[in-house]
Amino acid sequence: MKAYQIFASMDPDRCEAFFREIAENSPGAFTQAVYAAAAAFKSRPKAVIKLPFGKRASMVRRALARVSSNVVAEEMLAIYFLECKQDMLVEWLDMLGIEHEEGSLKENNPAEPAKDKLEATIKDFCGKDNDPDRGLLLKAFASQDAIDWPLLDAYNEAG
Repeated sequence: MKAYQIFASMDPDRCEAFFREIAENSPGAFTQAVYAAAAAFKSRPKAVIKLPFGKRASMVRRALARVSSNVVAEEMLAIYFLECKQDMLVEWLDMLGIEHEEGSLKENNPAEPAKDKLEATIKDFCGKDNDPDRGLLLKAFASQDAIDWPLLDAYNEAG
């Protein structure tokens, strides 16, 4: 699943909460997404900025759900987990034993763990609580170009 597909399948209410966190923790990144949405819909950025937050977030979600916006969609997912949910990202990487620096991978293309280890890690990670961001993190992680993990892809497609 690509990043734009994640936004295409994201529940609108969940997406609004997602963008609220980005707007609070990384306002410049949210502004970038708003400008990208305005360009995608051939709107004036100032007009989009004046919209109520829910409508603005919906417009950004629809724009990021386009194939042509995949790079910006990847960036928004990365910002969300590096700046808003870094503890969760670090937990995931530590559970897998992947070297990182505060959530940023040290190795460009980490090898997929053995099937048993990956399945156990997914079960433990997702079983900690009912936070929907845990499932979103697995999808966002797998959507990165640097991650070629067929087992994780299969898990995300099934769930």
